[in-house]
Amino acid sequence: MLSDAVPALRCPVCQGLFELREGRPATLACRNGHLFDAAKQGYFNFLTGKGTVFEADTAEMVAARFRFLEGGHYAGLATALAGMAAEALQGPETLVLDAGTGTGHYLRSVIEATGSTAVGMDISKFALRRAARLNPQAANVVWDIWRPLPMADNSVDVVTVVFAPRNPSEFARVLRPGGSLLVVTPRPGHLQEIAARTGMLSIEEGKEERLAESMSGYFDSSASHCLDLPLVLDGNEVADLAFMGPAGHHLQQEQLSGLAASEEPVPATAKFRISVFTAS
Repeated sequence: MLSDAVPALRCPVCQGLFELREGRPATLACRNGHLFDAAKQGYFNFLTGKGTVFEADTAEMVAARFRFLEGGHYAGLATALAGMAAEALQGPETLVLDAGTGTGHYLRSVIEATGSTAVGMDISKFALRRAARLNPQAANVVWDIWRPLPMADNSVDVVTVVFAPRNPSEFARVLRPGGSLLVVTPRPGHLQEIAARTGMLSIEEGKEERLAESMSGYFDSSASHCLDLPLVLDGNEVADLAFMGPAGHHLQQEQLSGLAASEEPVPATAKFRISVFTAS
């Protein structure tokens, strides 16, 4: 339930504790009088001041991601991630933070597998609208992951990060001792069959080493699992795949129309790595 996640949240203005005031809308009220009303879709926007300098995903990009993921193309990844999270979410009253939750697709699998209390954070309010509908029992919060997280120290059992920004020092702060950080990244060769035609960026060599280096001092690397998913996509699915990621910020509508016009099925292989880190 949403109320179960509230004790782990902190006011982004003063870092005070929240209480949940039920109503329409629900309100998070801190002890110093700062109030955050839920949007009608159920999420809370914690961004204050100037907000963020980073470009959030647009409504169109989020819609493309929702269509692609709900099509089941990455179901194998969601299942694998949920299974690995479940190993670390043993016992009562566990809490998972999905940093960069997007539409909430992967968090839904974790919740279903574990029954854990959940917090989903993303910088895009358009993504959070869908995430809140998909995971109404979670606390869905608009927030910039690069900033200090509005969460209490040692309050989280597992942090999941799927193709999203990583803030190692903050993840280490909010995780309980021995807690787990699960990071999903693409491996070299990921979707290489369609990368050139869609404008998607190729995956650089050495990505795993750079990830491990960024985590050193905060986490111990405990495991790394590779997962390959064979795909056969039609033109519309290829267009959605291209538009739902970083390339979507600069793709033009006519480019997408050209991709969607393809009548031939397009084979490709998604190559993922799930890296597991343990809080030092």
